[in-house]
Amino acid sequence: MIVKEVTGVLEELAPLDFAEDFDNVGLLVGDHNQEVTGILVTLDTLENVVDEAITHKCNLIVSFHPIIFSGLKKLTGKTYVERVVIKAIQNKIAIYSMHTALDNAREGVNAKICEVLGVVEPKILIPQKNTIKKLTTYVPLEAADQLKAALFEAGAGHIGNYSNCSFSTQGTGSYKANENANPTKGKIGETHYEEEIQVNITFASSVTKKVLNALFENHPYEEVAYEILTLDNTNQNIGMGMIGSLKKPMKELDFLKMVKESMYASGIRHSALREKPIEKVAVLGGSGAFAIKAAMAAGADIFITADVKYHQFFEAEGRMVIADIGHFETEQFTKNLLVDYLTKKIPNFAIRLSGSKTNPIKYL
Repeated sequence: MIVKEVTGVLEELAPLDFAEDFDNVGLLVGDHNQEVTGILVTLDTLENVVDEAITHKCNLIVSFHPIIFSGLKKLTGKTYVERVVIKAIQNKIAIYSMHTALDNAREGVNAKICEVLGVVEPKILIPQKNTIKKLTTYVPLEAADQLKAALFEAGAGHIGNYSNCSFSTQGTGSYKANENANPTKGKIGETHYEEEIQVNITFASSVTKKVLNALFENHPYEEVAYEILTLDNTNQNIGMGMIGSLKKPMKELDFLKMVKESMYASGIRHSALREKPIEKVAVLGGSGAFAIKAAMAAGADIFITADVKYHQFFEAEGRMVIADIGHFETEQFTKNLLVDYLTKKIPNFAIRLSGSKTNPIKYL
């Protein structure tokens, strides 16, 4: 199995198109065509993680955080980033990062937090915009079913819990082929009229290439007439954060103690308690203060995230508890998620969970 095949499996879970514009995801170091001897999954790629990969003969590191975030102008070993990259290259170890692609995935970082905390029926807190597209094309009657089947197979036609969704209308199409054409139907130089089906089908932007390939490979015409539009519809399967409910309401202090224990938090910074039960819970792994208003608007009793600044705690305004449990703490189970996923997708392959400690924050 080569690196490209492994990353293709990972991108079924979290397509790189899901990542935020500021991010740096994908293969950061290495060769797509390199044969993989073993996979090491980690939250951060530090020197001790590369050493661990070398020890266990893993030449592909799957990391949540990208070791290269901004541009590198030199590789002299002066910084920890440069040293990691140099060591990885010297030992022919590839490094692949998922970061906000996995943050935005339906079964990603925040779904794992909900699982650990017992939050049920979670939904996306802040849906990502401009991720739904609509294809309109025109195909002869007898070829319509085959074309739609191919588009469904490519990932088009999914709406929430439903698949194979489309809408068709029948009409008459016309065209006239010039002397350079090779028309499927009709004659060169004559206007041809054909009974056609107009097919309308939506799809996620992440499968655009697959959908277009299916369209061109399965449409009978030499020149395919089609339109693709970006929709404003909310995509309930892609976005930052999640919100769901507890099976039974809990007292605020009891819930915070459970969070501290379940998430192995050394401490929790939180806004003033409201003396009301916790039932609706919003979560966002990593630096999530930007979602405070969204969590409040969604009716959350508590918002669990990290890296909240002093003045941002005031934004709770007594309507919601804001709990900062630590950046590492909110994302620590991500590597477990990835190991479980890869083990199911690639059984009988060397996949290791990194045992290296990478949390840069220590508590006295």
